[in-house]
Amino acid sequence: MRSGLTVLLIVLFAAFGAVFGALNGDPVTVDLYFTQATLPKGAALLTALVLGWLSGGCLVWFARGRRDRRRARAAAARPQPAAPAGGDDAAVSGGA
Repeated sequence: MRSGLTVLLIVLFAAFGAVFGALNGDPVTVDLYFTQATLPKGAALLTALVLGWLSGGCLVWFARGRRDRRRARAAAARPQPAAPAGGDDAAVSGGA
């Protein structure tokens, strides 16, 4: 069920991208300060969308990694609970 939904969403987004690119086929010159590129308008917009998505994803990934490392350090710094006194594991678990 879930993989069928994934395939359906991929096909829908691919169709949307194809229609979007076909409707925005006018050439546009993109000036990147050190070079210029002439692209179809749809390709320029989709490229900007993908680059924004990737940069946002990387930002979230790095921030989450920082948070996880901070939590791991805090957990390592906390004192661990002491083992129960008695020394015999069979007595603690009920003799089984």
